[in-house]
Amino acid sequence: MQIGHIPLANRLFVAPMAGVTDRPFRQLCKALGAGYAVSEMVTSRKDLWNSLKTSRRANHEGEPGPIAVQIAGTDAPMMAEAAVYNVERGAQIIDINMGCPAKKVCNKWAGSALMQNEALAVEIAEAVVQACAPFNVPVTLKMRTGWCQEHKNAVALARAFEGVGIQMLTVHGRTREQGYKGQAEYDTIAAVKAAVKIPVVANGDITSPEKARDVLAATGADAIMIGRAAQGRPWIFREIGHFLATGEHLAPPLVAEVRRLLLDHLQDHYRLYGELTGVRSARKHIAWYLRALPGGEALRAHINTIEDCTTQWQTVADYLDALGQQMDRLPAATDVDAEPEEQEGLVA
Repeated sequence: MQIGHIPLANRLFVAPMAGVTDRPFRQLCKALGAGYAVSEMVTSRKDLWNSLKTSRRANHEGEPGPIAVQIAGTDAPMMAEAAVYNVERGAQIIDINMGCPAKKVCNKWAGSALMQNEALAVEIAEAVVQACAPFNVPVTLKMRTGWCQEHKNAVALARAFEGVGIQMLTVHGRTREQGYKGQAEYDTIAAVKAAVKIPVVANGDITSPEKARDVLAATGADAIMIGRAAQGRPWIFREIGHFLATGEHLAPPLVAEVRRLLLDHLQDHYRLYGELTGVRSARKHIAWYLRALPGGEALRAHINTIEDCTTQWQTVADYLDALGQQMDRLPAATDVDAEPEEQEGLVA
């Protein structure tokens, strides 16, 4: 599996999720079997590049490559400039966001709203490709099946994007109108794969090793991208990789391993965000890890009252120490159907 000239470790990808796929989370998923991870979307607005939020999203310190940055916007020259800005700061791959369904994004005609204006969508793709060409940086693009059920134009756009030099396409199997409701469909992804020669990645409702196998078979996709199912379960990538290679399931992770992973993740998270933002933004990660565990809901309620990182970390450590005395391994996983929030955890 390659993106342009850049080889990837495997065909299991982490989806870009606003408020989730920061550097600590991406590094964790890569360490647990993901072959590729894309950053949270970074705005193309130059006046926001120096903001604290954008600087955190553009933080790749110590992250193993390839470094992929997703950019979002509606103006072709601005998107081209944003691509160069991020390449100069370490991006090895640029991804264009035409898949985000969030109202605050689509109301500005960015994200999946661009699929309504095919000429502008292709103009943006071409501008970004041309801007990245002197740096030998490949450009990829993530989109949906279309804006609404009556206007699924992913196949037509895929051909046009390939024509202007996009080197990989990811397709989420829903329209923008669906958001994250209903079931993802894979026929459109299969049609996109049949229509182009560049790699195609399938995304949407992939929550188990069996589902990963079935989606790959149904679509013929070159890779799969996982978003919400990795929240609190980053080891899903090694589980899927093992299943695809052997047809067998890995045992659930040991409680001791989950303790180490979560506590290390929290420390890395605090270092990136600092005390005030770190303790609050870590709450969702803790809740995702513990949602299916005994006493997890009660602990979540308590965690939400803690306002300092040291106490939060120690509370989680004490809980997992007690859990480890009750069981060696986590319970077997079930399919995950997490509901994304409007601003946090949205898959771009």
